[in-house]
Amino acid sequence: MVGSLIGAIVVGAIIGALGRLILSGKQNISLLVTIVIGIISSVVVNLILGAMFHYTGGGGISWWFWIISALVAAGLIRLYGSMTSKKV
Repeated sequence: MVGSLIGAIVVGAIIGALGRLILSGKQNISLLVTIVIGIISSVVVNLILGAMFHYTGGGGISWWFWIISALVAAGLIRLYGSMTSKKV
């Protein structure tokens, strides 16, 4: 249980960081929001792609899950930034 939670936080941080690296420029979001967005995108992508392709988690690292998760995280970071930006 605790290991799964720590794993989700670590994966969320990696996916969120990759999502921020994909975007150009500076994003004014905190590390906590980056991790939460990374966790959300990782879970959503794994649920959707796992259901579509019947992925069971065996056979090593599925890089395309990580790549698509990072792209989804980039989109969510962009969406979050546009919702919270203060335009004058």
